[in-house]
Amino acid sequence: MLIIGIAGGTGSGKTTVVRKIIEQLPEGEVTVLPQDSYYKDNSNISLEERKKLNFDHPESIEWDLLIDHLKRLKNNESIEMPSYSYLTCTRSEETTTINPRDVVIVEGILILGHKRLRELMNLKVFVDAEADDRLSRVILRDIIERGRDVKQVLDRYTETVKPSHLQFIEPTKRYADLIVPQGGNNKVAINLLKQHIEQNLNLTN
Repeated sequence: MLIIGIAGGTGSGKTTVVRKIIEQLPEGEVTVLPQDSYYKDNSNISLEERKKLNFDHPESIEWDLLIDHLKRLKNNESIEMPSYSYLTCTRSEETTTINPRDVVIVEGILILGHKRLRELMNLKVFVDAEADDRLSRVILRDIIERGRDVKQVLDRYTETVKPSHLQFIEPTKRYADLIVPQGGNNKVAINLLKQHIEQNLNLTN
C-alpha cells in the first residue's frame, strides 16, 4: 500500500489537488482519509462554545483514531470513518465504510506535524499558496459551506487561522518530499503525483 500525505494551509488548494489526481486515475484504486473527518466530537459543550474552538490547532484532532484507521487499512482491514459537521461542530452518528486500496491519501492541514502519522507515509506533499489567495478561498468556502458571514470569517482568520498557520502548519513544510506551489493550478506537480501513483499501481497489480 502506498500512503501519501497531502498537507497545506487552510484554503491552499489541497482538496483540489487530491480531486484532480483521483480524476486521472482508475476508479476505485485510491481512497482518501480527510483529517477533517477526525475532529474530536464536541457535543458535550454548547454550540456557542463550539463555534469558538480553534480547528487549526493539533489538539482539535483525534490522532489516535486516525492512526489506528490508517494502520488497519494497511493491514487490509476495512474501517468505519467518522463524519464531522461544521454546522453543528459535532461528530455525526453516521460513518462511512472505507475499504483497503493500493493507494491511500491522507489529506489535511495538520497531518505533517504529527510524527507517528508522518512515519506511516511513503510520500509527503505540502500544497503552498499565498496568504491572500488562501483567505479569499476561505471566505467563499466558509460562507457557502459553513454558514458564516464575512465578519465571522475575517475575525476567525485573524484570531485563530493565521496564527495557527504560522505556528503549526507552515513549519511542517520541512517534512515534505514535494512542495506544490499554486495548488490545483500546478498541472506539472499533479501530473508527477499521478505518475508516481500509477507506478505503484503497476507494481501491485
